[in-house]
Amino acid sequence: MALMLRNAHVIDPQVGLNETCDILIRDGKIVELGQDLEMPKGVERDLGGKVVVPGLVDIHVHLREPGYEYKEDIASGTRAAAHGGFTGVCPMPNTQPTTDNAMIVEYVKNQAEKDGKCRVYPSGACTLGLKGETLSEIGDMVAHGAVAFTDDGRGVQDSGMMRRVMEYARPFGKVVMSHCQDEALVGKGQINEGATSTKLGLQGWPAAGEELQIQRDIELSLLTGCPIHIQHISSARGLEMIRRGKADGIQVTCEVTPHHLFLDETNIGSDYNTYLKVNPPLRTAVDREELIKGVVDGTIDCIVTDHAPHAAHEKDREFEQAPFGMTGIETVLGAILTNLVRPGVISWERMVELMAVKPREILRLEPVKLAPGSVADLTVIDPDVEWDVTEDFYVSKSKNCGFTGAHFIGRATDVYVGGYATMEEGEIVE
Repeated sequence: MALMLRNAHVIDPQVGLNETCDILIRDGKIVELGQDLEMPKGVERDLGGKVVVPGLVDIHVHLREPGYEYKEDIASGTRAAAHGGFTGVCPMPNTQPTTDNAMIVEYVKNQAEKDGKCRVYPSGACTLGLKGETLSEIGDMVAHGAVAFTDDGRGVQDSGMMRRVMEYARPFGKVVMSHCQDEALVGKGQINEGATSTKLGLQGWPAAGEELQIQRDIELSLLTGCPIHIQHISSARGLEMIRRGKADGIQVTCEVTPHHLFLDETNIGSDYNTYLKVNPPLRTAVDREELIKGVVDGTIDCIVTDHAPHAAHEKDREFEQAPFGMTGIETVLGAILTNLVRPGVISWERMVELMAVKPREILRLEPVKLAPGSVADLTVIDPDVEWDVTEDFYVSKSKNCGFTGAHFIGRATDVYVGGYATMEEGEIVE
């Protein structure tokens, strides 16, 4: 099938593009970019006023399948991803059963092929059952398509076990993604340890509980030669550790979520909004500001959502009883465009690096470029549309998003995966 996207404002820092042109796509790949291109036969769309970028990828999501399909499943989760402008996602392995063997990796891949609206790149668990005791079947999972390894949701507590995980992952060329949480120090912490936790009478979660393992895993990366990716960083001191690690030539990368960039502990008030109960917790305003600086200066490599769907009845409980996590894959692009791109804090090119280029680099995926020969995974954005985040907006099964009620400018309108539309004019293509 041939597809012509006309009058698109194309932006791709990988090839130095920031101009208006036509894009000709055939058989799932970009054939040509230029002015007044001709196409004898095919589908033609006018994208005047819209921006086209390499397809966005979120390397930290929870699709919940298998085992927790009442919260989300691969079908609904990938629809939510497409609705948010994404052409690919990497789901975490804390499913039931845990994605710690080739059979579950194959199950995730098969379900995604059958029901998915974007590409799904499965991650595998570092240890069996996320228990931190026995190494998972890393080699077998790599052979069946696992792209990375993580015990996200808990984190590997034993340093010797984490070293072993990294030593096994390194020969396969796979990154280990670390959920940094010292469980003995964090204990039953609910929100950031500080003035807000004291005022609200909630048990505090010290930032040191994250920072200790950040430093440990940077040192283990140096020891083993295995690349380490620090997940959902939330503290200024943790960020500085990563900055120093990069300066020393250690293979360390990191990610940040929109809620850690744009929300902080002061957003949690006397209404005890459980949508704002996340892991790691929202930190201080100073931490939030430093994270934004890390996005600007390149210390932070990519933006993820840690999309964590929960059923309404699970979040509608006392704060201490509610599970950690918020959704965000449908709102992240609007949040980034509104708060960072539109005010000029970062450029469009930097946004593309954070949400399309570096995520693929970290997972060692094939690059997607706005260039002839590249696979046609594309995100189309209306940069000027104004919209309010309402509960009716979500495609996800779950609506526990801390940005409900926000007003954003800019969102994805169309998504193409391999040249085929999974979303057109804001509606999922079934």
